Amino acid sequence: MSKIVSLAEAAALIHDGDHVALGGFAIARNATALVHELVRRRVRGLHISACILGIEADLLVGAGCVESVVYSGGSLDRFGQLGRVNEAVERRSVAIEYMSGLALTFRYMAGALGLPYMPVRSMLDSDLLPPLVAAGIAREERDPFGGGALVLVKALVPDVAVVHAQVADAEGNARVLGPRWDNDEAVAAAKRVIVVADEIVERGEITAMPELTLVPSFRTSALVHLPFAAHPTAVYRRYDYDADHLRLYAEATRSQRTFDEYVERYVRSTDHAAYLAAVGGEAKLAALAADGRLGY
Repeated sequence: MSKIVSLAEAAALIHDGDHVALGGFAIARNATALVHELVRRRVRGLHISACILGIEADLLVGAGCVESVVYSGGSLDRFGQLGRVNEAVERRSVAIEYMSGLALTFRYMAGALGLPYMPVRSMLDSDLLPPLVAAGIAREERDPFGGGALVLVKALVPDVAVVHAQVADAEGNARVLGPRWDNDEAVAAAKRVIVVADEIVERGEITAMPELTLVPSFRTSALVHLPFAAHPTAVYRRYDYDADHLRLYAEATRSQRTFDEYVERYVRSTDHAAYLAAVGGEAKLAALAADGRLGY
């Protein structure tokens, strides 16, 4: 059975107050188009998580869609900082749970396994641990088998995991090439999974190499076919990041006023096709695709 839906239909599966695990990493494989749609829908009160935040998180925070953030870092890589996330953290306009990437990944893993917590050695004797203990997210305990100190991290079960994939079949089997970061654990833990794919292929192309399948069809709640849906971030073997647009965004995100102007021009007043036209159109996209096929 086909899982393919429109971008708007997929975005409608994310409700006010949901916890959304984001699948991108800095300027790689962000589900930007889906986030644009959430901004257009003016979703509110989201709780978002990812080991390394990218432009998708910054857009949601800057647009007022987010109540809390669970993360271990984030940036626009060489192009700058996440201006809206960083300012929100400084002003305490969003709640944060800041932890090591390993601890967050193990929280997803505990959720996937149906366990209440997972023991790790990460964050011992660090400044990261006391705030998490105070918030009831972590506890320091002794290994009952005599192995020393442990940190118990609370399970995390997102309402939705969002993943950008290079290819998928119509049934929702999705293949991701290159790094997966915390995607495997987040997808396994989440109640619902939304996949956005650059290309739809026949089922046999996916099942021929099952080890590359990140999301099996039975875990996929909705599949969106949308080329260049991760722009301006890179998708391995598909297209490179758009350096010009990332510089533009980094400059815009320095203040809420210029960020709002960016959102009005590139998000609220567009759909995906209009957005791609606004950022350079077919010539720009063809150049990014040519660079991306080199494997950057």
